[in-house]
Amino acid sequence: MILNEIRRGTVLVSDGAWGTFLHQKGLKPGECPEEWNISHTADVFAIAQSYIEAGADMIETNSFGGSRIKLADYGLENRAFELNKSAAEISRKAAGDEYFVLGSVGPTGKMLIMEDVTEAELYEAFKEQSMALEAGGADAIMIETMTDLDEARIAVKAARENTSCEVLCTMTFDKIPGGGYRTMMGISPSEMTTVLVEAGASVVGANCGNGIADMIDIVKEIRLINSTIPILIHANAGKPVYIDGATSFPENPEDMACRVPEIIDAGANIIGGCCGTTPSHIRKIREVVNSL
Repeated sequence: MILNEIRRGTVLVSDGAWGTFLHQKGLKPGECPEEWNISHTADVFAIAQSYIEAGADMIETNSFGGSRIKLADYGLENRAFELNKSAAEISRKAAGDEYFVLGSVGPTGKMLIMEDVTEAELYEAFKEQSMALEAGGADAIMIETMTDLDEARIAVKAARENTSCEVLCTMTFDKIPGGGYRTMMGISPSEMTTVLVEAGASVVGANCGNGIADMIDIVKEIRLINSTIPILIHANAGKPVYIDGATSFPENPEDMACRVPEIIDAGANIIGGCCGTTPSHIRKIREVVNSL
């Protein structure tokens, strides 16, 4: 169990970005990433394997947009269980028995506040996705990139009540004028922590939106409200820069890794990457964690 490793005082290293690599391997704009678990299995496996080889203790699955609600955009809603199970099977094969597999669950893109979807519909979609990921071999359900606290809470509840997996959940925060961090829906790290721990999350944290330097303050805020909950951080490789219509991320592996001791001191237990991070970033983070 991931929690057992954390209780022993181990700082765990997670993986990095997936979407960038899928596009490098030929995923076209408008094409469904999760369908690649069936049609391009070897390419998906290669991404998972690259992070294991870089030194990650855990890898995610190619299932971020795998809820039946999100898959409906591609007409694939009836294949949700199949695509998620395949995603977990691929990462399980790469991880073997030695490393952890985190079943990735992203937001549905539908807003409760706009009445695009009901709580019951969200619950059933997250239930199906979580059960499929567990069936494929996931050790934990990684709910991530959430901005709506109600959606995150429902996802945690669905995973907790319908699988035996540990449940991790991260939200995406932006720095606001005057200091502090909020999601697009106005949720603070403190509010997130209180609600998600009560809902049953084993680990909380933040991903995307920020480089590792800004994540340090988010970790500190979580620690002020809860001194014991394990914290996971998947930081971007810096703030995105747009040049000639293309997005790039400015932090190289050394830039990112040099802040690892500080974020561990702040209270982070699991450190990995999000947008712009590569196996090289994860390898450097691994080196720093080992040195500590």
